[in-house]
Amino acid sequence: MTEPDTSTVQLKAADGHAFEAFRAAPKGKARGGIVVVQEIFGITSHIEEVARQYARAGYVAIAPALFDRVERKAVFPYTEGGKGRVIVEQLKREQTLLDLRASIDALASSGKVGLVGYCWGGALAWLAACHLPIAAAVSYYGAGITKLLERTPKCPVMFHFGEHDQHIPAADIEKVKKAYPLGLYYLYPASHGFNCTDRSAYDAPSAKLALERSIEFFHRHVG
Repeated sequence: MTEPDTSTVQLKAADGHAFEAFRAAPKGKARGGIVVVQEIFGITSHIEEVARQYARAGYVAIAPALFDRVERKAVFPYTEGGKGRVIVEQLKREQTLLDLRASIDALASSGKVGLVGYCWGGALAWLAACHLPIAAAVSYYGAGITKLLERTPKCPVMFHFGEHDQHIPAADIEKVKKAYPLGLYYLYPASHGFNCTDRSAYDAPSAKLALERSIEFFHRHVG
């Protein structure tokens, strides 16, 4: 398989904030665009690899550095999630949505745009589906979605959760299902962070199946 072209690009939000993003693009014509939304650890090598995975599937993928508003090039080990939480607490939701909107706009020339997010990014995927012009969203173990149920997604959303996720109890998943019964919900025999090869929770079969389902979902709704 031909490896995608990768680069670091500069984007600008509507309020003038300039930030970096990792970009991965297929060699040929794109099926569309995918915004890849980070965990609380920054634009890690894992998030860059996710962007490459979607580029291999035919999409132009952009992973915006959402921490740039507080600390540029902030990337933390998976054992130091507390540092990422400190940054997240300093970010305003409206500003983060502006950065995601700029990322979506940067992909507009590729066709329809979808969005996939992990952990903190999984909750942002819900917000993006509610507030931003995307064709579809995928949320991986999105912690905190139960605090965001005042709005309803305007596009199709797929959810991936782990049965043994210590951060997302089954009761929270049921609350999301009740608030948004139109969603596609998948539960895996895994823990929080099961998609990430750099974490002890990595579960290869679950990660493979979730990716296959996500790509098929984007094929259906993005292109």
